[in-house]
Amino acid sequence: MNAQARIFWILCGFFLTVDVIYTVWSIIQHGDGYITQLAGSQGRGIATPVDWVGSVALGLSAILSAFIAFYLGRTNKSVGGLLPEDRLDANIDDGDPEQGFFSPWSWWPIMLAAGGALLFMGIAIGVWIAFIGAAITIISLVGWVYEYYRGNFAR
Repeated sequence: MNAQARIFWILCGFFLTVDVIYTVWSIIQHGDGYITQLAGSQGRGIATPVDWVGSVALGLSAILSAFIAFYLGRTNKSVGGLLPEDRLDANIDDGDPEQGFFSPWSWWPIMLAAGGALLFMGIAIGVWIAFIGAAITIISLVGWVYEYYRGNFAR
């Protein structure tokens, strides 16, 4: 995780550098039009040679990458050791957490996805389709939860 924090600090520096270059380049590129526009408007309008959308977007990207880098650095210090991803001698199984039990032959997730699709399609197209989708979603959810309580696979 320390490597990830370093990568985001590098990204923060990159975005700050590009932000400064972009802002200076914008001033150089549009600086002549800015001076003539100020002379022609006699101070009535607000004219600026800086492209604020790009400058603010790049600045906010730098801030976001700094937030992520700070978070990853603090998380790395609180863990107190190296993660399996950071060690060169780690095996694949070292970073393999327990994900739970999922039945590979179950059809209920497909039915649940179809019910959810009908539910949201009904919200967009017609409310009567949403009622059918809600019924299929509820039946599928109950069937998936209680799949191992009946039949051959009861526990």
